[in-house]
Amino acid sequence: MSDETTVRTEVLVEPFHVNDPGPHVVAAIDALEESGLAPDMGPFATEVEGDLAVTIEAVARLLHASFAAGADAVQVRIERTD
Repeated sequence: MSDETTVRTEVLVEPFHVNDPGPHVVAAIDALEESGLAPDMGPFATEVEGDLAVTIEAVARLLHASFAAGADAVQVRIERTD
């Protein structure tokens, strides 16, 4: 894959509470935004689209931040879009 590969990533941070994202979810969103990505927070998961290299680094930060903030589990799905 080239350095310009575009991917769509879906992230689900647990525990999940409707209308109450909790600090573990906020930490995940912050990690994505700090990486220059624009997360779209849906009712069950958050999606983001961007460069593969940027996304991989962002997901690593997201995992560290989410677990440090109390996440029990994190599901990540990355799909090539180009």
